[in-house]
Amino acid sequence: MSLLDRWHQLLREQSPVAIATVIEGPGSSLGGKLLVTPDDHEGGAGDEDLDRAIVEAARGLLEGGKTETRHFGPRGQRRMEDVAVFIQSFAPPPKMYVFGAIDFASAVARIGKFLGYRVIVCDARAVFATRERFPSADEVVVAWPDEFLETAEVDGRSVICVLTHDPKFDVPVLKAALETDAGYIGAMGSRRTHNNRTARLKEEGVTEEQLGRVSSPIGLDIGSRTPEETAVAIAAEIIAFRTGHAGGRLAERSGPIHAPDVSDSPDAEDAKRGAERKAAGAARDAR
Repeated sequence: MSLLDRWHQLLREQSPVAIATVIEGPGSSLGGKLLVTPDDHEGGAGDEDLDRAIVEAARGLLEGGKTETRHFGPRGQRRMEDVAVFIQSFAPPPKMYVFGAIDFASAVARIGKFLGYRVIVCDARAVFATRERFPSADEVVVAWPDEFLETAEVDGRSVICVLTHDPKFDVPVLKAALETDAGYIGAMGSRRTHNNRTARLKEEGVTEEQLGRVSSPIGLDIGSRTPEETAVAIAAEIIAFRTGHAGGRLAERSGPIHAPDVSDSPDAEDAKRGAERKAAGAARDAR
């Protein structure tokens, strides 16, 4: 199957896919094409290191359904302009479902839009779930959260934030959320609220394994107090969860700060070679 045929097939299936085309660069790479999905890729630009950098960039754009031109060195080095790659992403933005029309939800909706999500706010109380209170949301829905979630489109890129802080709302919607493929499920509440909610969910037949999918209390521990600070903590946890990082201060860590495979990237290899040349020169000078 050609790249074009595979592309058309994935589009018909409404599967996330990106086409990367080298529009500027050395003759060997110019015009090179790669078809990139979240799980694999086909095609090439004539250099394995450049291909790896393009695939990494394309998958990053697929996360938000974005289309951009990215620049690399001849072997995929960052911060170089030799090669220009037009990456066209064919994926709807991932969805963020925010349940509970409270002040914290407004801040979470704003940062969700900033991160590239299609934000849907849902609450059963019409007086709170209004467009005026949530101008940044793509949709504001008045419905019982669990009933709405039963018919909502949820996939592995979806984020579910339960901020209702009320057992009659959050227990049913969390139970419904655990029956979906959502990539992240978080619930707001104190330790006491979390323990009471966990007990109620167990009474509803939710298993320990299922409960392990729920991030509760929601967010990273950064000392947040205000709705805006709490939204930052929630967004940080969503990013860390998606990328497989534990959070914490970079200043207190060692090793590469990006994805695990970046240690094998062209940038890292160039740095390694540079260090080796420097060491060799120092050894010659010492002699």
